[in-house]
Amino acid sequence: MNTPGTRQRVPPARAIIGCLLGTAVGDAVGLACEAMSKQRQAKMFPNLDGPRLLFGRGLVSDDTEHTCMVAQALIVSAGEPTKFSCSLAWRLRCWLLGLPPGIGLATLRSLLKLWVGFPPSHSGVYSAGNGPAMRSAILGVCYGSDPEKLRTLVRASSCITHTDPRAERGALAVALAAHCASLGITHPQTYCQKLEMMIGAEGRDLLELIAKSVSSAARGENTDELAAAMGLAKGVSGYVNHTVPIALNAWFRHPRDYRAAVLSVIHCGGDTDTMAAIAGAIVGSGTGKDGIPSPWLNSICEWPRTLEWIERLGAHLAEVCADGQARAPLRLPFYGVPLRNLFFATVVLAHGLRRLLPPY
Repeated sequence: MNTPGTRQRVPPARAIIGCLLGTAVGDAVGLACEAMSKQRQAKMFPNLDGPRLLFGRGLVSDDTEHTCMVAQALIVSAGEPTKFSCSLAWRLRCWLLGLPPGIGLATLRSLLKLWVGFPPSHSGVYSAGNGPAMRSAILGVCYGSDPEKLRTLVRASSCITHTDPRAERGALAVALAAHCASLGITHPQTYCQKLEMMIGAEGRDLLELIAKSVSSAARGENTDELAAAMGLAKGVSGYVNHTVPIALNAWFRHPRDYRAAVLSVIHCGGDTDTMAAIAGAIVGSGTGKDGIPSPWLNSICEWPRTLEWIERLGAHLAEVCADGQARAPLRLPFYGVPLRNLFFATVVLAHGLRRLLPPY
């Protein structure tokens, strides 16, 4: 577990790029184990150390795509909440047209509501899933120094798809963690004090779970031991109050060790891509690109959202955050998205069939 020490603040541009790339790489590494139990994962991937979805290569899922859409919305809005909300809503609408495989039910219902005319403030459905949390880390890196603005942006991002207050509080917890990591603030108690000030007594359930996460890290327990103590020995679900404490525990234990943090949540089983994306985003915010293992970066084979494109997106967003001036979004060839999604669905289907075979 991390102990208090000299803060190592990451320059803003590096933190933003590290957050985006950290999301993508964690997502890709965790995707091969998605929905597997801890026991089945140990059989199929006993020596997991990088992306394994496609012959040792990796693809990203909606965790990365949503984070990139949030970044694009911040670029065109310069963080102005109404413009941000409208831009993100349109990007989510268009994302649905690309026929993304594996979309969550709550997100699907929300985006259909957007298409039939509901405004972003009323399109969400009552769900405490981890969708808002998976895309919120970049908000903390960019606007965490202004707590009120951060809270407003997290709420705007969350309510488009999820209206349960627990989903918003979980997203805020992730955003604050990424902000703290980017400033070199990695002591769990300092983080918990800041979070309690932001979410108050209404978030007592989440705060108590995070306190257990802190205690577990202080005892030197592995993250999967915390999961077992939370009744999640067979795998961590997509419920935000399960996902977030587990991802935070990985950060508490490995604040500057990207590889260890990501693998620790994946070894818990369950919703591994989202947990790894969140943990990767937080740790990546504190290390920058240099903290992410180069072999993992080089193993991602994505298009049109290549890692190079994601890195340019981060640099573009950093310019907006530096001068407060909105800019045109980074261009993305939309025609390629449906083709990519068809390929992605084929790979995931083949991977799913492979899971039916030995070893058991």
